[in-house]
Amino acid sequence: MTDIDNAQVIVDTALRSAQPVVLEPGKVHAFNTPVGVKTVDLTGPEHTGNPPRKAGTTTVRDAVSFHAYFTKHADADSEVYADAERLTVTAVLDAHTDAGARWSGHRLHLALRETETWKQWTRQDGQLMDQETFAEFLEEHVPELLEPAGADMLEIAQSFQAATKVDFQSAQRLNSGQRQFQYVETQTAKAGQKGQLTVPETFVIGLIPFEGSEGYKLTARLRYRIGQDKLRLGYKLDRPDEIRRTAFADVIKAIGEQIEQPVMNGTPA
Repeated sequence: MTDIDNAQVIVDTALRSAQPVVLEPGKVHAFNTPVGVKTVDLTGPEHTGNPPRKAGTTTVRDAVSFHAYFTKHADADSEVYADAERLTVTAVLDAHTDAGARWSGHRLHLALRETETWKQWTRQDGQLMDQETFAEFLEEHVPELLEPAGADMLEIAQSFQAATKVDFQSAQRLNSGQRQFQYVETQTAKAGQKGQLTVPETFVIGLIPFEGSEGYKLTARLRYRIGQDKLRLGYKLDRPDEIRRTAFADVIKAIGEQIEQPVMNGTPA
């Protein structure tokens, strides 16, 4: 064994026999090891069982849930951002302060979800249906029909279902703002008998765009097409995208009224 090896053995032995040093009583201790000084932090997560800081992103679906979580975890330096394009609101609960940096790793994310009724009405927007399908659609959505009342629209739907074996020949707009359809019976017992159906040219529906949001009124305008002895019907909603944006703006307003931090337009880094 060389002198160098002997010297290393002596050093290693001395390090192993050295007493640990208490750097911070009850918290941090230091030990000499052959590879250097090792510190043990008794306040670290491996000893306490607690994470060193709050982290992660929590996703909620309405303003009430957003406010509940935000109130529990936010402080004066927390930041809130609203993105109208993505229909999201994000809070950085441990955002940087004006005096220094923080982790910015604990976040709250509001991701609004459209209601099923909103999706059903917007999905059929501008689509023409045969009269029976149109009647069934009205029947299934009576709760959303406001003007005329649901009962009146249900009666109209049933009239369309009863007039499936007819030839629709023309339509005219009445002074009342309604649309009147002229038809001729094709059933054997009533062949040649004429009749008419009157339908409102516009009707008002009430929809809730997002889960947990307020309800809004929309105007639907009747659309129709008479061709090859068949009548096809549908509706066109009046500016549904504008209503959607208004609903999101109202959600942001509701959040802003409940917290002290400003709601900024954009997304966090």
